[in-house]
Amino acid sequence: MMHMPLGPLMIDVAGTQLTDLDRERLCHPLVGGVILFSRNYGNPEQLAELTAAIHALRSPRLLIAVDHEGGRVQRFRDGFTRLPPMAALGRLWDSDAERACSAARQVGYVLAAELRARGIDYSFTPVLDLDYGPSRVIGDRAFHRRPEAVIALAQALGEGLRQAGMGSCGKHYPGHGYVVPDSHVELPVDDRAFAAMQEDIEPYRQLAIDGVMAAHVIYNCMDCNTAVFSNKWIDFLRNDIEFNGVVFTDDLSMAGAGVVGDMLARVQTAYAAGCDMLLVCNAPDVVGEVLAQWKPQIDVQRGRSVEALLPRNRAKSWDELQADPDYRQALQTINKLQA
Repeated sequence: MMHMPLGPLMIDVAGTQLTDLDRERLCHPLVGGVILFSRNYGNPEQLAELTAAIHALRSPRLLIAVDHEGGRVQRFRDGFTRLPPMAALGRLWDSDAERACSAARQVGYVLAAELRARGIDYSFTPVLDLDYGPSRVIGDRAFHRRPEAVIALAQALGEGLRQAGMGSCGKHYPGHGYVVPDSHVELPVDDRAFAAMQEDIEPYRQLAIDGVMAAHVIYNCMDCNTAVFSNKWIDFLRNDIEFNGVVFTDDLSMAGAGVVGDMLARVQTAYAAGCDMLLVCNAPDVVGEVLAQWKPQIDVQRGRSVEALLPRNRAKSWDELQADPDYRQALQTINKLQA
């Protein structure tokens, strides 16, 4: 096992088990994490073997993350509880806020406990975007239109994550809910005045979150670059909002990230802007080029903050979970939400 600090790149792997090329890349000093997708999942046992193999490569171990929010965005399905979209919790909040927060806590617990039982360290959740209605990519991934509902439900979900030993990640900073285009395939521009964005920013001010994922959206009021590449937005997050956790980029392979040029320019610009962990996904050839060509001055402190996201306590095994009364009760709540 190699001892080296965690680097600033989060990359992906090809399939359901590690190839020699995967191993070589995951041991590169620029790498600090792995993001898994549906293609990396066959069944729960295979996933546990894959995560154990990744964790065995290095010390401190690489952070293994996934987009596992519920609803449309849940990478592992068969063998995991199907989680409701966050909008289901928002609808419940309208009629019974206390019950909605209790349900959000239970959803967070099931989400995190099941992932951790299979060796996943971190999920990119909760979505803090406000549901303005027309967005092509957010929609029912958002809890609610009103910031106070988003704050209450995201806080409760985060408590559930923490109960299972997992940190939280608010996304997509400073707010992806207003723009219509999907930044995976085009570059959205939010043309509102800064004053009009204060509701979107409010959840980041109010919540104690461990990570933030920045959006591939240009906000004309602040910068001609997307938030991922904007030292103005990252400085605002650090100095005005006083966030001191880990800043992740959204996937730098997305169309919305093309604004600054090729992948080498993207990682350089995002790291210089203040993002700590740079996601390069679904672009295996490009990852090789970045690992060969990028020669940054690595900030060790930023690597330590990523390390702080690794769970500290032992995860409950799958069998232990099935006997856990909190877990069993949470499954009943989730079934009701799904109905």
